[in-house]
Amino acid sequence: MLAYLWVAMGGALGSLCRFWVAGLIPRSDTSFPWGILVINITGSFLIGMFAALNRSDGRMGASPSFQQFFMTGICGGYTTFSAFSLDTLRALQHGQVLYAGGNVILSVTLCLIAVWLGYVAGGILNSFR
Repeated sequence: MLAYLWVAMGGALGSLCRFWVAGLIPRSDTSFPWGILVINITGSFLIGMFAALNRSDGRMGASPSFQQFFMTGICGGYTTFSAFSLDTLRALQHGQVLYAGGNVILSVTLCLIAVWLGYVAGGILNSFR
């Protein structure tokens, strides 16, 4: 039961961070969702780095409870796959096929690169013992 509380608290913190970061990114005249893209990329980087730092040979060694708090709670509340999906659907509904396709391609590609870079960065940090 305590795990649910940690995940809920992490989710609340992640959502607040998402709201704050989204507010930092100015809205453009286009319908392209730059804020959501930045949030998903940075969240992917963070979860990748955290995963690497907490693997069996990792430097951090966080408890399973803290890993749930951070990865499921904070990162899950911070990243925005549902918002990404809605923004893509809205672009399609408005006939903005290039924006929709660009959003899908950029989000998937850049988030995969970010999670890999985060994992590599965590691995590098693990080597500094």
